[in-house]
Amino acid sequence: MADLKCTIAGIESINPFWLASAPPTDKYINVVRAFEAGWGGVVWKTLGEDPPVINVSSRYGAHKDQKGGMIGINNIELISDRPLEQNLAEISRVRQEWPDRVIIGSMMAQVEESSWKELAIKIAAAGVHGIELNLGCPHGMCERGMGSSIGQVPEMIEETTRWVREATNLPVFTKLTPNITNILWAAEAAMRGGAHAVSLINTVNSIVSVDLDVMAPNPVVGGKGSHGGYCGPAVKPIALNMVAEIARNADTQDLQISAIGGIETWRDAAEFIALGADGLQVCTAAMLYGFRIVDDMIDGLSSFMDDKGYQSIADFKGLATRNTVDWNALDMNFDTKAVIDPDSCIECGRCYIACEDTSHQAISFDVEADGTRVFTVVEDECVGCNLCAMICPVPDCIDMVPVENDLPYLAWPDHPKNPIKAAE
Repeated sequence: MADLKCTIAGIESINPFWLASAPPTDKYINVVRAFEAGWGGVVWKTLGEDPPVINVSSRYGAHKDQKGGMIGINNIELISDRPLEQNLAEISRVRQEWPDRVIIGSMMAQVEESSWKELAIKIAAAGVHGIELNLGCPHGMCERGMGSSIGQVPEMIEETTRWVREATNLPVFTKLTPNITNILWAAEAAMRGGAHAVSLINTVNSIVSVDLDVMAPNPVVGGKGSHGGYCGPAVKPIALNMVAEIARNADTQDLQISAIGGIETWRDAAEFIALGADGLQVCTAAMLYGFRIVDDMIDGLSSFMDDKGYQSIADFKGLATRNTVDWNALDMNFDTKAVIDPDSCIECGRCYIACEDTSHQAISFDVEADGTRVFTVVEDECVGCNLCAMICPVPDCIDMVPVENDLPYLAWPDHPKNPIKAAE
């Protein structure tokens, strides 16, 4: 039986699934319900200095696919709007009632040493296991000189991280914004400041839709709209890349990672762990499906690990990192072709249309005497782009089969058509 226990920044957790700092972790009743459902930990919704912030109504906008499925949420809610002392009292109460679960205190303050240190000390006194520095919020708070306005400046990341390290003996998680050119600048700054781990990604700055009747971005607040923080399944590819960049970079590869961004299934969780994550944080999935979704994540991850023979999360952590390389390191002699299984084909023609109109005209289309539509790959034209296999609605109807060409590994730096190589 797979063991889902994990340790991050020296903190032991019964499983890697924590709720991220967000509405689901805003108060005692929410957190207790989460722990009853089986979550290993929570990052309490971000706390600031009193007086508390004032939130607006409404607060969420939706990005849906053509069938109405939720792709992502745009959120313009700010940090906790409840009094600091009330939050701290509830944290202390939950810690006493649930000693085997993890509570991380999230915090945000202006760029003043005393503000960060004094708030960190207060949160630490409530009994949290660690402190997360919210340096990523891209709306509302950044206009006040907090959130992503700090997280986009490496010097400020280093400075605020160091302040909190000096103020407490607790593990410090620096939460990074994706709204930056190179995530390594932020991660390296957090390391210089003494961070025990980084949490990423925070939400992506966005406008998800426009109300064409009101003519304002959603969510509409009194006839106006604003940019907000985008989260949910759609941000997962961005998060995976940034986690991988940190995990495979020589200067940051030992920095522990609490991964956030579109985690909705056990497979999502396994992918982040395979790319180097030590722990996981979830928000949107819980908001859309309720706290019990963690059951599916736990069961699915356990089954995956049992099937693969992994006894612990450490057994497969980072295994995909070693195979994540820059484009220039890919084998240009590798070749693959699409192969269509005629017995599985439902004759929908989607592969033909996509390839004919937008790709390489590598699929032929014929109609037999009995009216059967036959689609055949033209191997000389197929470049192995995967488009036909991705859009085919029938599982395993189209396979991408490697071509045995007996050619050696050849990357672009050594390719004879590389102008730099040719000039040598």
